[in-house]
Amino acid sequence: MRHATVSVRSDSPPTGWINRFLNGVEKAGNKLPDPAMLFLYALLIVWVGSWVLSHYQFDLINPRTGDAVAVNNLLTGTGLAAFLAGMVTTFTGFAPLGIVLVAMLGVGVAEQSGFINTGLKKLLNVTPARFLTPMLILVAIVSHTAADAGYVLVIPIGGIIFHAAGRHPLAGIAAAFAGVSGGFAANFLPSGGDALLQGFTQSAAQLFDPDYMVNTLCNIMFTGASSLLIICVGWFVTEQIVEPRLKHVALNEALESVDEMGRYTRQESRAFHWAVAAMGAAIILLGLALSPVDSPLRAADGSMTSFAAPVMQSIVPLIFLLFILPGIVYGFIAGRFKSGTDVIDAMSATMNKMGSYMVMAFFCALFIKAFGDSNLGTLFALAGAEILHTLALPGEVTIVGIILLTAVVNLVVGSASAKWALISPILVPMLMAVGISPELTQAAYRVGDSASNIVTPLMVFFPLVVVYCQRYVKSTGIGTLVAMMLPYSLAFLVSWTLFLLLYWTLGFPLGLQAPYSYPAP
Repeated sequence: MRHATVSVRSDSPPTGWINRFLNGVEKAGNKLPDPAMLFLYALLIVWVGSWVLSHYQFDLINPRTGDAVAVNNLLTGTGLAAFLAGMVTTFTGFAPLGIVLVAMLGVGVAEQSGFINTGLKKLLNVTPARFLTPMLILVAIVSHTAADAGYVLVIPIGGIIFHAAGRHPLAGIAAAFAGVSGGFAANFLPSGGDALLQGFTQSAAQLFDPDYMVNTLCNIMFTGASSLLIICVGWFVTEQIVEPRLKHVALNEALESVDEMGRYTRQESRAFHWAVAAMGAAIILLGLALSPVDSPLRAADGSMTSFAAPVMQSIVPLIFLLFILPGIVYGFIAGRFKSGTDVIDAMSATMNKMGSYMVMAFFCALFIKAFGDSNLGTLFALAGAEILHTLALPGEVTIVGIILLTAVVNLVVGSASAKWALISPILVPMLMAVGISPELTQAAYRVGDSASNIVTPLMVFFPLVVVYCQRYVKSTGIGTLVAMMLPYSLAFLVSWTLFLLLYWTLGFPLGLQAPYSYPAP
């Protein structure tokens, strides 16, 4: 029998004023209602706000439609009737719900069978304890390539792996969440987000110069370099601020001890090797299916990474298959599963844990739908961009302004593409007129969009992360999670902004065919 490497930390608490501030944030945040009720109250505020603001006219033009921005009153007979008629489809069509539930069915079988735990124990045997945090953040960053996989896979595993190492599981969840969401714009590899933002950037740039073209990988070198920054900053914040604060936070009594988690039998080791072989075979088959240029899993132009490619649209089903297969193999060889009924029971056990998330998702879906229909998000985003435009600040200050504007707007408009679709037609031509290229403007936007992701309860996966935390500490609330993530958010915002300005000053390339400046007229 072998033992996983266990490292029990004894760090001193963070600086006194930081600790007092974060404790205050946590207490204030935990006085907020249950997340489901929070979204219900937010829905009511949107209804009332839409009724009040619908009586005013605004001198803002929506660049996507060319029409003046108007707030839609949702408290009309027609509006309320449409709300009731669409309530079911609003919930069932809520994108994160399907992503989470389908992926968790496969991941749940892998976890219930013991496959994931044994794999993590083996990983701990070969990973030096001091490098566990940066390794987790690195994996979280790379997960961006697979759409939203990091939210349903890497973040819960962060808690499991830290617990197995004798460290506080909430610190693992926080580090993974910081890498997945706070470092969303950082990645060594291309992702679908590059193409999504590039399309809006090019369209906005062509409002100023009809012949201007933006390369899809115009930020790839900057995002790659940013990955190193996020790993280092996230590592520091986790071990010097977040983890010491969690040192005396008690875990749920039902959790197995560190000693129990650090062991695996010879039979479990053999089952793990067979399960990994099954996963490897599945990956090889997928690679062979993707290899032909005319593969049905590729887009019409042969691309594997564009959003049009069926393989990119199948990321969540692939996660389901690539985890349920080794989970089943492991379960039967290790003796955890005796029949197919045991596999179904494992799925059912996983779904039982998702009940509170589904309740939150119901109210979250209704709120987001109402917020979008009211046009309040469009109003806030365009008002902020218009103020920035009016100030006409110097280039460096304007870049900082874009980052701060995006970070603030991100608190109420979570979708990266939706925000950029709204404000890029204002910011990109405006900055081209003063000699700042669209590629640099897009890079600044991505920094601001990422840094505040992890502190807004209105981000669609935020309630899910609260559920992950409650698995270990039942008293976890919105305030607990915000207080854990606020140091990451502020550290990323400051360090990443300075990093972009330094990167710009030193003249390092942003990406492929990505100039810093555009010839001002």
